[in-house]
Amino acid sequence: MQLYKSRGFGEFFQDTFSFLKQNGKHLYKNFLIINGIFILILSVLGYFFGKFYTEIVFGGIANNQNAIENYINENAEMFILFFILFVTIGLISAVISYSFVPIYLKLYAKNDGKNFNASDIINEYKANIGSIIIYLICSILVAVPVLILAGVVSFVLAITIIGFLLLPLVIGAVSLFYQGTLMEYIERKKSIWASFGYSWTLMSSKFWAAIGCVGLFFLMSYIVQNIIVMIPYFIFIVDMITNIDSGTVATSQEISKSATVMVVLIFFLSYVLGLFLNIIVQVNQGVVFYSLKEDMENINTKSDIDLIGSGE
Repeated sequence: MQLYKSRGFGEFFQDTFSFLKQNGKHLYKNFLIINGIFILILSVLGYFFGKFYTEIVFGGIANNQNAIENYINENAEMFILFFILFVTIGLISAVISYSFVPIYLKLYAKNDGKNFNASDIINEYKANIGSIIIYLICSILVAVPVLILAGVVSFVLAITIIGFLLLPLVIGAVSLFYQGTLMEYIERKKSIWASFGYSWTLMSSKFWAAIGCVGLFFLMSYIVQNIIVMIPYFIFIVDMITNIDSGTVATSQEISKSATVMVVLIFFLSYVLGLFLNIIVQVNQGVVFYSLKEDMENINTKSDIDLIGSGE
């Protein structure tokens, strides 16, 4: 599928799903190769967090402040180690995940398709590690005015029911602004501040169509994730109600085990689904970005003209 192509609102949707249909297996395969080990480690840490949480809530010490303090003091080293590991690995995984789609689409456009592998993606990460760090630092600085503006707009929209329904557009605008900046910056043709300005210029060219599409993808992702994540919770509640109706009294240990399974499943589903659905949202942003870039620079059109000229 051609990334550099002029599109409208409907084609943003259609080509996003077409891209995933044609390249989804290659996309997710390489994502798991690169980020899989971090996902696995975070899932294991999430299991221990879920176990600790259920021991606190269902283990009979939730209402005893001294017992909680004693429990934490007795496991202080474990808590510190857990916190350091979780934060460190979580940040690394988040950076890899966030920059994966921009790097993938850059290679896809460069190779005119999926004629590249995980090694090529890793090499691209290495080549752009400095750019990604600069982007993250500058993004934090830019976040102050951006979040203030987004907060004011969100507050105004939230006052009315109709306005509340438009809140995904605010999320879509902020997300596309940042994602477009990173995609442009790793091309290494503009400075970081010029990339921020260019991203805004692209968005402004088809503002409502662009942020409307991205906002709807965020909304769909949010709904799907929450529906699936709530399944373990409802199963746990139904199981508890069924036991009560049948006259079976579950012991605190049995409740704790069931709750541990529920909490771990919710964490795992929420985390993994969030990663995979976020890739879909980012692919949509990529389709929008390359489409707007084609409208602005006529990259594909120029290439076609050059090919015609070389053929003569």
